Amino acid sequence: MDLFAENAIFTAVVNKHDFVNLEGPFEAEALRILREIPGLTVISESPRRDGRGDAILRFADRRARIAIEFKRRANAATAWQLVHQARTLPKMPLLLIAGDTTTEAREILRQHRIAVIDGLGNAHIEIPGLLLHLEGHRRRRSDTVTKPPTRLSGKAGVVAQALLVDMDRAWRVQELAGAGQVSASLAHRVLMRLEHEGIVMPEGKGPKRVRRITNRTALLDLWAEEQHERPSRTPGYLLAQTPQQLIERLGSHLRRAGIDYALTGAAGASLVAPFVTAIPVVDIWVTATAGAEELYAGARVRPVTEGQNVVFLQAKDDTPLAFREQVNGLWVTNRFRLYADLRLDPRRGREQAEHLRREVIGF
Repeated sequence: MDLFAENAIFTAVVNKHDFVNLEGPFEAEALRILREIPGLTVISESPRRDGRGDAILRFADRRARIAIEFKRRANAATAWQLVHQARTLPKMPLLLIAGDTTTEAREILRQHRIAVIDGLGNAHIEIPGLLLHLEGHRRRRSDTVTKPPTRLSGKAGVVAQALLVDMDRAWRVQELAGAGQVSASLAHRVLMRLEHEGIVMPEGKGPKRVRRITNRTALLDLWAEEQHERPSRTPGYLLAQTPQQLIERLGSHLRRAGIDYALTGAAGASLVAPFVTAIPVVDIWVTATAGAEELYAGARVRPVTEGQNVVFLQAKDDTPLAFREQVNGLWVTNRFRLYADLRLDPRRGREQAEHLRREVIGF
């Protein structure tokens, strides 16, 4: 159902019955957010003596009790925490009111039928008899957005990948730093962030203290949400009869030239989790130190300005090559990195990413 249709359903409910009311003991910031949603009337009550955060949603001739959660910021990890919380409320819908939400968080909540209203103007409530959906267009308010202490991108993202690659392991800080080839202080900051998000849990004390992943799904979604490279892109053309031949020739040429690489995107997915789709361009991460001329010569690729079938991707460092895997003699980004890269590909990438997650990652 498109946005117009969803808004039409909501408008019909409001016009026909003239009210959608939400009554509950809301704090000042939650009230401000709720009162900016068109068509929603908010009635603030005094806090209940029993301390419950329930509210009453009234629409048409119906009423529904709904549990309320308030967060200043909600990301993918927050969304998964609420999914697990909602399972303890089987007879009561859950509504998240947040100053700021990420796109990934809203999608997770929507898939699990958890209602959300945020300070950006986004709203989605879906319960029997009522569908409210609004897309927000307001800017983030500096007083409602809290910057994550350690964003899972770059080298911090490599730490997250190390946890995913060996997700059943009990990690000490120094061991995790060694696996990710980062400083112990960065590994510790990432673990503290993930512990705060409820994704890892500490065990033991002192030198024997370790941490384990408690929610691998939330970790993958949070990392995929936060890691966004802006790679330099070097296009080229290599003559080949089929995409498979193109991939094999590229891998062979780069190996002989001593240039580190890792296939990604549709080309990488075709080796790990074949999917019925075309491979118009082979995206391939290469070491950050290689110059354009070195890449063209080593891969035997012709430089072009249009009609490319190869794009060399380079980050500021070699983090995209971390934990790369060998498949049929070719280097491919690790399955988690491949998933994240596919999500950003406008050429059916989301569809391929979900296929990879379902068939290979498994969670």
